[in-house]
Amino acid sequence: MLVVQKYGGTSVGDVERIKNVARRSLQARQQGHDVVVVVSAMSGETNRLLGLTKQVHPAPTEREQDVVVATGEQVSVGLVALAIQAAGGKARSLLGHQVKILTDSSFSRARIKSIDADRIFAALKAGEIAVVAGFQGQDEHGNVTTLGRGGSDTTAVALAAALKAQACEIYTDVDGVYTTDPNVCPAARKLERVSYEEMLELASSGAKVLQIRSVEFAMKYRVPTWVKSSFSDDPGTLVCEEDRAMEDIVVSGIAYDRNEAKIALRRVPDVPGVAAKIFTPLAEAGIVVDMIVQNVSQEGHTDLTFTVGRTDLAKATAVVKEAVKPLGVRKVDTDDKVAKVSVVGVGMRNHSGVAAKMFQVLSAEGINVLMISTSEIKISCVIQEKYVELAVRALHTAFGLDVPATQAAEA
Repeated sequence: MLVVQKYGGTSVGDVERIKNVARRSLQARQQGHDVVVVVSAMSGETNRLLGLTKQVHPAPTEREQDVVVATGEQVSVGLVALAIQAAGGKARSLLGHQVKILTDSSFSRARIKSIDADRIFAALKAGEIAVVAGFQGQDEHGNVTTLGRGGSDTTAVALAAALKAQACEIYTDVDGVYTTDPNVCPAARKLERVSYEEMLELASSGAKVLQIRSVEFAMKYRVPTWVKSSFSDDPGTLVCEEDRAMEDIVVSGIAYDRNEAKIALRRVPDVPGVAAKIFTPLAEAGIVVDMIVQNVSQEGHTDLTFTVGRTDLAKATAVVKEAVKPLGVRKVDTDDKVAKVSVVGVGMRNHSGVAAKMFQVLSAEGINVLMISTSEIKISCVIQEKYVELAVRALHTAFGLDVPATQAAEA
């Protein structure tokens, strides 16, 4: 059995934790498994390196920035390989370009195009644990690239797919996927299993347990993916294909995202092609648009509202104002004090009344809904940010997700 294990920054945060990673990987090896370990940079290292680039240059080019930040993973793989060797095992460290993780040239947010796993198979054949740098790759021109925040998750799942591994284990500082953020809602409980689709919706709605692209890879290639803690022996949560039992649960989780900002365009001409003229420049600027709402047309004009990541607000506003100049738009309003709250569950496909219940709960708490977006298994609402925690807790309780009182007392 071939297993890919991924350890995040907190799991390799210091020497003792690195030794713990070595013990875990050797334990899997001793159980007869071929083991590939993917590691992130040590906790805080990527931020430190990014800070250095800005001390040297106020606006560093993304190519050179990738060269710098990729060194964090180089340190980690070397130290983990040494720790495995010190514990009596055999290990070989491999960087992104040595594995030949080929990406596009979108520096700081590159996408994996292909993986040549020959060197990993060679290490496994030699009885070694292959320790691979997450987060990094190489484009067709030989440039170092990085995959963006959380990119080591994507590396791990992509490797598991390429190697046809039987399982991918994502080790982090939490012991699984919870019904919501336990820091916001103490009544949150850990899920034993969650479907790929639910995990993708939860991740895209703000849940930070897994990076979105890693879930996309897992779903596309049907890679069974475990989310576990590197600090306990808890079995964790399995992210897997949907089964009938999952449909019995209407809502599996509540997610929220504070990284939201709203842009509203007033009196937009309601004619064909206007939306394209607004959203094409945003796409060309690399700005991801999340929710879009257009009001009913009145006297040939309408209001158009959409959300972007809060960190993109200034850039998006500038792009939009330039794009609407020839359109005669009356006003561009922005609001960075909003957040998104979502309810997610595959059971929503076969159960009615979820939206009504969500709106009733928010109304009872005096929370105004600013925007609404739906998919087959998700309903998202944009609300004022100050009400996020209240909304999450109220919805969690209303949809029966709270830990039973007896279990909470035992905990």
